[in-house]
Amino acid sequence: MAKKNMIEREKKRQRLVIKYSKKRTDIKNAIRTASSFQEKLDLYGKFQLLPRNCFPSRLRNRCWMTGRSRGYYRYFGVSRHVLREMAHSCQIGRAHV
Repeated sequence: MAKKNMIEREKKRQRLVIKYSKKRTDIKNAIRTASSFQEKLDLYGKFQLLPRNCFPSRLRNRCWMTGRSRGYYRYFGVSRHVLREMAHSCQIGRAHV
């Protein structure tokens, strides 16, 4: 099981991504439509003032059961350890063929 502080840190990052998403897209669109080089530099300065944890690339996928970040299966939303335990206890069903 992952440490509680790592799980909480990830939740905080998710909240920040949601909170700043509108501001990020507005600045990015303004950079695309900027006419002068100086205007672009000013907008890049605003972009850099945003907190680092508000960028979606900083998010990490975590197992919903254990919080483990490595060996994560996106299709199931769990780590490989949990997936194996679920398979052994027949909790994963087969798809209809």
